[in-house]
Amino acid sequence: MSETILTNADLVLDDRIVRGTLVIRDGLIADIADGRTSALGADDLDGDILMPGIVDLHTDNLERQVQPRPGARWPSRSAFLAHDGQCAAAGVTTVFDALCVGNLNFDIDDRVRTFREGVADLTVLAASGLFKSDHFLHLRCEMPAENMLGLVETVIPHPLTRMVSLMDHTPGIGQYADLNRFRLRKGVDGLQLAEIDVQIAELQARRLELRTPQRRRLLEMVRSSRESGRAIVLASHDDETLEEVEENHADGITISEFPVRLAAARAAKARGMAVIAGAPNIVRGGSHSGNVSAADLLAAGAVDALASDYVPPAMIEAAFAAADAGLPVPRAVALVTSGPARLAGLTDRGRLAVGLRADLLRARRHEGLTAPLAVWRQGRRVA
Repeated sequence: MSETILTNADLVLDDRIVRGTLVIRDGLIADIADGRTSALGADDLDGDILMPGIVDLHTDNLERQVQPRPGARWPSRSAFLAHDGQCAAAGVTTVFDALCVGNLNFDIDDRVRTFREGVADLTVLAASGLFKSDHFLHLRCEMPAENMLGLVETVIPHPLTRMVSLMDHTPGIGQYADLNRFRLRKGVDGLQLAEIDVQIAELQARRLELRTPQRRRLLEMVRSSRESGRAIVLASHDDETLEEVEENHADGITISEFPVRLAAARAAKARGMAVIAGAPNIVRGGSHSGNVSAADLLAAGAVDALASDYVPPAMIEAAFAAADAGLPVPRAVALVTSGPARLAGLTDRGRLAVGLRADLLRARRHEGLTAPLAVWRQGRRVA
């Protein structure tokens, strides 16, 4: 039997913070008590924060390790381990690797390769004991992409597939609703305006042809997997209009991920859907795409969880930024711990409670920042 005692810490519980002691035994939280212990061998945390390990339902961070510079592709498994290490160092003990399934051929090259290699690498590395964090698959399915269905059907049965989100990055829709902003972005890549407009027309025509039948088929795949006992969560992506939210709700989608308008987030909540907002949006003070501020979503009570999107360290910073803005610390911490765990159906983690996994994060506040100092996954120190 292995035992670790952490004492003199500010324990972030469901509804309060207590200065106390937490005991880890065989990878689980065995005891939580108020006050400091005099037990021999206890680790004194000097009054630092002790909170659950962070659960991140959507991170694209692997893509940035695979291609750290344009045209410079990094060896795949090395990139995956670098991604894993960065997540663990940020206090993220459960990671949903958001791999893009299908490519509209206007954004990032080699995404199909990243998807294929990412699934293969995750399969091998998850069984190797090399990971510091726990990893699952989040399939970001591009509805109008010609190759989406062929790719997704190969990985829906994967035992680590736990989340599927329905995306549509067609210019003029959702995140790219502002065509002038899209044109400016593509102009930076060196394309002429006439070339960009031809590309926009082609992508919009493809959407008209493929989006609805492919969406229908993907939903059938997920439903079939669920009927066979698989726990796969369905999310929409970049909801903009009331009509989109209504369609998603009617199709049994339970999560609205990164809604781009406050009205869409409110509509999702009114229909009993959960809302995920971007942690970087909070840290940066707004959306990098000109969409709704996540702080405004929080103020409206329209956020159930945060996700790192593209910066894993944003999770802890965003949670405590929300606390600094007036949200009680336990509720702010829940946005990156118990909130996402609940949405994913992970009932064994995300809270400091006896019997749950000892996925833990020690952190310290300094001049407005919150820095991870130590991380445990199932009771084992990993960072």
